[in-house]
Amino acid sequence: MRLVTVFYIAVLIAGLAAPFMGLYPVYLMTLYCFAIFACAFNLLLGYGGMLSFGHAAYFGFAAYTTSWLVTAHGMSSVTAIVAGVLASALMGLVIGLIAIRRSGIYFAMITLALAQVVYFVCLQAPFTGGENGLQGVPRGSLFGLVSLEKDEVMYYFVLASLVAVYLFIQRVVHSPFGQVLKAIRENEPRAISLGYNVDRYKLLVFVLSAALAGLAGSLKSLVLGFATLSDVLQSTSGEVILMTLLGGAGTFFGPVLGAGIVVTLQDMLSDRVGSWVTVIIGVIFVVCVMAFRKGVVGELQAFVERRRAARRAATQR
Repeated sequence: MRLVTVFYIAVLIAGLAAPFMGLYPVYLMTLYCFAIFACAFNLLLGYGGMLSFGHAAYFGFAAYTTSWLVTAHGMSSVTAIVAGVLASALMGLVIGLIAIRRSGIYFAMITLALAQVVYFVCLQAPFTGGENGLQGVPRGSLFGLVSLEKDEVMYYFVLASLVAVYLFIQRVVHSPFGQVLKAIRENEPRAISLGYNVDRYKLLVFVLSAALAGLAGSLKSLVLGFATLSDVLQSTSGEVILMTLLGGAGTFFGPVLGAGIVVTLQDMLSDRVGSWVTVIIGVIFVVCVMAFRKGVVGELQAFVERRRAARRAATQR
């Protein structure tokens, strides 16, 4: 059995056993939601090569959509989550059609500007609750059979969602679509010369990333029981960029690790140092970028590859 498979099995067992080890379920669920968010962003940045400064728009708008449907219309949790994902995917389609016409810093600035429009809508729209947001969002039940109100049940639902998203992204990346996507990231003019419709591929990965980010936002709103303007703030977009780069963009487990580091630091330090936690996380990020340019997981993978290359060279002598 490969070492990577053993690692994944160990992580899964640890996740299943976490509620019985005295760990706070709400903290873990929040971590998992942001891990899904980071994985969604990594699909766009790490494999699509597109840096978005406005991914919180999909995360937060889905959170508002799910919360509003559950509280105002009594919709079931699963249906509201699906609606939130569809709303974020539709928003990703509209924004993507505008943004993918540009690249580099121009693409990033367009996503930032349009995300600010979404923030203004969430601030002014009557169904969002304005600056107060939507409070007291019930978790409901799973298909009307299992209540999600208990932290333990909701925990395994969120964990299953994270595993499903993780496997889905792996399948996408290893598919022919994913290979073309990486070719576009490495050399877009060459991909165009080979006859690929580059804009179509970029738009599809943009919509997929937005939809998965929406899933993270919908789950987060049910876990914590509220949706607020902080979900669509630019700082939330900055956090997911930090998580992805810290763990390692273009790696599968990197965003999960990055989300774990950032959420854990915020949870541990927010009560002790207050707003200074952002400064501390920023310093850690700068140090990691200087010492680990490929992120923690990326550097580990590069180290393993160098060791393997050295062994192959030694055996050929």
